[in-house]
Amino acid sequence: MGIKHYSSIKKELVSIDWLQSNIDNPFLVLLDATINKKIEEDSIRIPSARFFDIKQKFSDTNARFPSTLPSKEQFETEARALGISNDSFIVVYDDKGIYSSARAWWLFKTFGFKNVAVLDGGLPEWKEQNFPIEAYKEEPFERGNFEARLQPELITDFDGVNQFSKDSKTLILDARSALRFQCLVDEPRQGLRRGKIPNSKNLPYTKLFDGNILKSKEELLKIFDNLVKEETHLVFSCGSGITACILALAASVCSYKNLTVYDGSWTEYGTLTE
Repeated sequence: MGIKHYSSIKKELVSIDWLQSNIDNPFLVLLDATINKKIEEDSIRIPSARFFDIKQKFSDTNARFPSTLPSKEQFETEARALGISNDSFIVVYDDKGIYSSARAWWLFKTFGFKNVAVLDGGLPEWKEQNFPIEAYKEEPFERGNFEARLQPELITDFDGVNQFSKDSKTLILDARSALRFQCLVDEPRQGLRRGKIPNSKNLPYTKLFDGNILKSKEELLKIFDNLVKEETHLVFSCGSGITACILALAASVCSYKNLTVYDGSWTEYGTLTE
């Protein structure tokens, strides 16, 4: 099945077997979204992957809080520099399984691009199956024609999340660990206070996996059904806006609609409140 047909199915995940079969398709753009990665001589990748630099190129580096959403212009410019066009089909992965790749996926969704999927299991699963890897090398990309179209309903800020926390039809789910959510341990970010957003519930992102692979849709639905009652809008938070996107990915796999990520997450909320 060709990528153009496959993309119309609008799946959020692709398997490593699917990627292996389609890796030479000219419409495919494979992105390594490993966070805090430095491209050095010994850096490895899945063949033909391009480095999606979340921290330096796909975040607002002048913002007060980490991993802040870049401007439409910045995102469009950097995506084009990676050779991404409007007819591309994007697959993103990272070196942890599914971690920062979900953030890259959500960024593309937020800027209006639908033909994007996460590689289920990421680089660890790819290596586990003994599929080929290679070293990074300098290579030019033909500039793409990607056009960004911000979807503001997919992202929210401090003021927005304060309103959502008072809305009976909105459920805020926090992806941090139970110990952090319950204020039993310090936050890893120095100087950031313990706490949680009022009326939020805890769904640690680690509970969504079987090893490196996202749990089945049926298993994920059971997890969400235990938390979601009458709410019709789900808002996701975490420490700094990265793992919140894993919850958004899992909810999308479960066909939930009306999903929003709190960009600043607890780093912003805990800083701006007492």
